[in-house]
Amino acid sequence: MELYDLIKKNDRLAFVDARTGVTKPVGEMHRSLDIDDLRSLVFIYNDNQLPAVETLLNFYRGKHVVALLGAGLHPHFKQSLEEKYGPRYIYDPLRSHIEGYSTVNVSDTVVLFERRQRADYPIHPDIKLLMSTSGTTGSPKFVRLSDNNLVQNARAIMEYMPIQTNDVVPLNVPLNFVYGLSIFTTNCIKARTIVCTDKDAFQKEFWSDFKEYGYSTLGGVPYFYEMLHRIGFFKKDHPSLRYLTHTGGMLNHKLIEVIAEYTGKFGKQFIAQYGQTEAGGRMAFLPPEDLQRKGGSIGFPVKNGKFEIDEETSELIYYGSNVFGGYANSSADLQFFEQQNKLYTGDMARKDDDGYYYITGRIKRIVKLFGIRLNLDETELLLKDAMGGQTFICTGISDKYLAVVYTDKNIKREAVTEVLKEKLNLHASTLKVSYMEEVPLTPNGKVNYPVIKEWLESGSLVS
Repeated sequence: MELYDLIKKNDRLAFVDARTGVTKPVGEMHRSLDIDDLRSLVFIYNDNQLPAVETLLNFYRGKHVVALLGAGLHPHFKQSLEEKYGPRYIYDPLRSHIEGYSTVNVSDTVVLFERRQRADYPIHPDIKLLMSTSGTTGSPKFVRLSDNNLVQNARAIMEYMPIQTNDVVPLNVPLNFVYGLSIFTTNCIKARTIVCTDKDAFQKEFWSDFKEYGYSTLGGVPYFYEMLHRIGFFKKDHPSLRYLTHTGGMLNHKLIEVIAEYTGKFGKQFIAQYGQTEAGGRMAFLPPEDLQRKGGSIGFPVKNGKFEIDEETSELIYYGSNVFGGYANSSADLQFFEQQNKLYTGDMARKDDDGYYYITGRIKRIVKLFGIRLNLDETELLLKDAMGGQTFICTGISDKYLAVVYTDKNIKREAVTEVLKEKLNLHASTLKVSYMEEVPLTPNGKVNYPVIKEWLESGSLVS
């Protein structure tokens, strides 16, 4: 059964536009646009609003291949991608004109751009969705996913995710990131209401909507939960909220304790997960009842998935039917789909005596300082645990320094230096410790390490 068929069967489902309050049942969403059913490539520049979601559902139901991108992508990157791939249709709420394309009003609320001169080229029948692994740089590299990849992953997620038929779910994670897409697909299959919004948890309007609609769940990456902790979210109950989901990196032990206390006190569930775009979403999850005991773990593989750890490199390898069909760097690559079922994750991992898996860091997030090999992810976690769960960001500079950024102005630089000297035996001369009030984030809410590193190397931050 196709993903579209699974969503269509949930005839209770309705979509709400948080800006206008307009509600559309699923039956009016997936067949509402006047478009043909020819196999062609479609670019959807997503802003998580109702028209973008409507456009996605309409194109996904047909023979089209959808490339999901962020609406906020720089215009130069958009133009470059469009020149490389020549999509037949483009949905972009931020542009009123695209060179070489005609404007087509396909409904009262959706405007498409249609290419005047068709750029026909072969597209493999198994390719259904293209997802970028880069949210900001406009890289032409796409992950090629099949409908089966997405169906298998959605079914695996629903084996453990406590979705109920009356749930109200906000799209607070962008759909053009695989985590947001998996939230969208699984809840479309079973939940009652999807609230389309471009607001995040750090905007007042988000919490107004939270109260008005009664959100059943929230999802986020580690920085999202660090910020919720900072604003006191975990100090009181939120009656409509039943469960929280997480992916995108390791939580520090102090934060795990806070969340475990919150979920225990107010009867919530917290589901830590692990996934990558190349696997169509999720590869592992930690059962909520194990949060206190195994809080730093990603748990176990999803149903029908399997892990192994490379003995030499400690790299985590995943096997499953949700693994992608290779990368595309241009339109010529869309004629291929190599179902692999095996994914080298690029993450280092270990497995404990009880069979729980732990991510210990990225293979590329390693620096060497005077012969000392440092895992930057582990160093961040060490600082967070040693200093009360506050946000710390670590990166290397010119293979000479360990740069540490903190966001709490009450923290003393000397205290940070002392922890690193004591725990890692690092000399103060190898450390550059800086305060940053506003942390730059990628569009999916993760810490933007390249930007921070660039600022540090240019001297924009004073240590």
